[in-house]
Amino acid sequence: MKIVLFAGGVGSRLWPLSRKNAPKQFGKIIADRSMVQIAVHKLFPEFNWKDIYISTGKQYASLISEQLPELPTDNVIVEPEMRDVGPAVGLVVAQMVKINPDEPLVLLWGSDHLVKKEALFRKMLRTAEKLIQRDPNRIVFIGQKPRFANQNLGYIEFGKQTEIIDNLPIHEFTSFQYRPPLEKAQEWLNDGKHAWNLGYFATTPRFLWKLFEEFSPELYTKLKKIQDVFGTTDYEKVLAEVYPTLEKISFDNAILEKIDPKVGLVISADIEWSDIGAWEALKEALSDKVEANVTKGKILLEDCRDSILHNETKQLIVGIDLEGLVVVSMDDVILICPKDSVPKIKKFVQSLNGTDYEHLA
Repeated sequence: MKIVLFAGGVGSRLWPLSRKNAPKQFGKIIADRSMVQIAVHKLFPEFNWKDIYISTGKQYASLISEQLPELPTDNVIVEPEMRDVGPAVGLVVAQMVKINPDEPLVLLWGSDHLVKKEALFRKMLRTAEKLIQRDPNRIVFIGQKPRFANQNLGYIEFGKQTEIIDNLPIHEFTSFQYRPPLEKAQEWLNDGKHAWNLGYFATTPRFLWKLFEEFSPELYTKLKKIQDVFGTTDYEKVLAEVYPTLEKISFDNAILEKIDPKVGLVISADIEWSDIGAWEALKEALSDKVEANVTKGKILLEDCRDSILHNETKQLIVGIDLEGLVVVSMDDVILICPKDSVPKIKKFVQSLNGTDYEHLA
């Protein structure tokens, strides 16, 4: 089985730690390893370096090689320009069809995800592999059993249980449900028919390539031009010419929303997954209790609760009577805001474009 991790986003919700030139997946947010290193190493010892691929932007390829020196050079799939997730997946599939079209393939959005139950996660991947080996014209979605009524995630709705493999129940796929209001999220938490949609799934390159041809023919036609020269000296030239002309479209809009539910299966379990693409999400992932503080760097706190403080400087940060705050100190900028205001960070960073502070974005 081949595994592809996507590590191309900027991650502006973790600004100012994450920026265009130094996105979150390459920063040491947790302990002494970057998120992309954590994402890859949770696959071992079950998988090997030769079976792991990274999809990333041209500007980050050198960082991938620097942080993952064991990864074969040919296993880095480089986008010459960011065109959203639909084209990114299409480029991966176009290559994988040429390499081994019928070998099970798992796609993971792992550059800002934390999985605490790593052994269970690897077991789920192997179970998905068995299902795809049995029927290569399937998509197996891997979900997180809801831990709380999360309004900021999409959900997978699933139907009846079809079997149990490796002590994991396998369910029929029903549909995708997007960010729900609180009362609906609470209902889905308790009904036993929903999982958080992590964007993780297993299939075969041949089947996914067929779906591109059927549901996104214009995208498929251009990707086919790139595929035709893959492995030749013309590849880089054609990639640079064709890829920037691809429609910017999400993978959900291009493919997943159009599939027949009958081709889908769902494996859901509590792998203690967290999306730490934003400061408040990072705090939720790293603290056992809501009132606990999460700190990194030189920080002293007195009578503080429910706050996250991240210090990348040599200067000491002292907090007294803080509650529900985010404090991030870098050498060139300090961010201070309530946790509830974190969603405003992305828009603020965008507003820096064209100003004297654009270099901080």
